[in-house]
Amino acid sequence: MRYLVPSFSKGDPLVPTVLIGRQKVDLTNLDKVFWPEGYTKGDLVNYYHRVAPYVLRYLRDRPIVMSRYPDGINGKHFYQKERPEYTPDWIETVLVAHEGAQRVINYIVCRDEATLVWIANQGAIEMHAWLGRAGRLEYPDLAVLDLDPAAGAKWRQVIDVALLARTVLAEFGLAGFPKTSGATGVHVFIPLEPVHTYRETTRAMEAVARLVTGVCAFATTERVIERRTGKVYIDYLQNTAGKTMAFPYSVRPLPSAPVSTPVTWEELEDLKAAKGFNIKTVPERLQNLGDPYAGLFNRHYRLDALLELAPSPA
Repeated sequence: MRYLVPSFSKGDPLVPTVLIGRQKVDLTNLDKVFWPEGYTKGDLVNYYHRVAPYVLRYLRDRPIVMSRYPDGINGKHFYQKERPEYTPDWIETVLVAHEGAQRVINYIVCRDEATLVWIANQGAIEMHAWLGRAGRLEYPDLAVLDLDPAAGAKWRQVIDVALLARTVLAEFGLAGFPKTSGATGVHVFIPLEPVHTYRETTRAMEAVARLVTGVCAFATTERVIERRTGKVYIDYLQNTAGKTMAFPYSVRPLPSAPVSTPVTWEELEDLKAAKGFNIKTVPERLQNLGDPYAGLFNRHYRLDALLELAPSPA
């Protein structure tokens, strides 16, 4: 697979500007260490360049929240929704009026490889995005079940809850696509026909969660963290309008630079941990095995049957 520059090793001559497509992208401080294992900002930028064709399948046209770590994972970090004032003119944006808020946010929209590399150069380790796309933003084309183990829960329990969610989804004619969170859990994505609102999508995923918790003693939808001990929290609220999450092939700001990685259901059953993939192993994995999510957007599901079971809106 390709590299943006042959090497970003500390001490190497750094390339201040690169040409990606028709756009010139300035690169800065590439030898700055971002992870205690020695991975640098340059390694981060290079990773996103190498996997851009895969990342953009899922990220394209979505508003981005930049999760910025200018001094690496052990330094101060912040989330940035509004485009920086110095954003190049060629980077596209979308204005979003947040419900209940007295402000409009001008989000960056990731539409090409140059934009992805520019975002990474801002020290944005994670690629957090909306579940809807610009142009039809109020109707998500993805739903998600975020399976998060609480203190005392085991990795095997996370897998078992994911498999139960798969079974429930199948009962309603839906296919889920699992990925490691890159932290401790699993995300299951469901591709949608963009006809349901975020409220409807949230209600439908709540219905799935409650069906799972009804048959699994160690699955929970309890919002109070202290009451989740030893259980796997099914977070269906990630489908709320304006929420963002780490998308497929997003790096995570954790030791060893893990990556949120799509897997097959068969792989998931045999995985030993959620952090089994990182910025060094994922490009080779894609080159050798391809993308398990490749057929995700060949499917467009409706949630009508689940909404018949879902709790009535408040």
